[in-house]
Amino acid sequence: MSITTHLLIIDPQNDFMDVERAALPVAGATADMARLAAYIDAACGQLADITVTLDSHHSVGIERPALWRTGDGGDVPPFTPVTAADVRSGRYAPRDDSALPRVLAYLEALEAGGRYTLMVWPAHCEIGTWGHNIERGVRDACARWETAALRPTRKVFKGMNPWTENYSALQAEVPDPADPATQLNTALIAALDAADRIVIAGEASSHCVRATCEHLADHLPSGRVDKIVLLRDCMSAVGGFEGPASDFLARMQARGARVTTAAQALQLPG
Repeated sequence: MSITTHLLIIDPQNDFMDVERAALPVAGATADMARLAAYIDAACGQLADITVTLDSHHSVGIERPALWRTGDGGDVPPFTPVTAADVRSGRYAPRDDSALPRVLAYLEALEAGGRYTLMVWPAHCEIGTWGHNIERGVRDACARWETAALRPTRKVFKGMNPWTENYSALQAEVPDPADPATQLNTALIAALDAADRIVIAGEASSHCVRATCEHLADHLPSGRVDKIVLLRDCMSAVGGFEGPASDFLARMQARGARVTTAAQALQLPG
């Protein structure tokens, strides 16, 4: 009996490629996607499903420079961490004064979760822009798989709620009770768990890949973390976050996931 494989590609988007035009380039991402495209072509007949997640944002949001100002009214540059204490002290504030209670409540809930501190990121992956699109090599490889399999790649948008961060493709960091799209995506988790093997690649290993895999491992109905195969040469870390990315891979391996290269994954029994 053949093994069914579901390929989950997390945020393989132009704005994360290490090219001049990208808004948030991740060193190594372009080479990662070339290896991933080659893997898709080589594994075409073995892949039962492909799901692609897409970081999807507006120009203003909780993690965007446009939302924030310094205490004296200046701009808050990208890559600035913002804590609840910073806001309470007046060091940083939302430009819209009426948003202060909501922003402060969000930061307090985020920090209570213990996973991340709010980071003000460069504006990236805005819906409808070149940066939001799937990197061309991966897009074309997925199209070739669709033609062979006679079914579409599943696309999952994440990050459209401007009041919460959405590193994970499965749940926002602080779910918004009024927005079902920020809640745990049990349908996608069930679809992934239906496969015998879940192969995961994408950008970035320090943030969106990490957060998605952690949620997936925590919520798989089968509890079978050993189903997960992480293609370590098809993902890279945001600069300065290499340590958390390495720690994430080590933790996933300790939980039973397999960490391997794309070439090695092709040799797995199936």
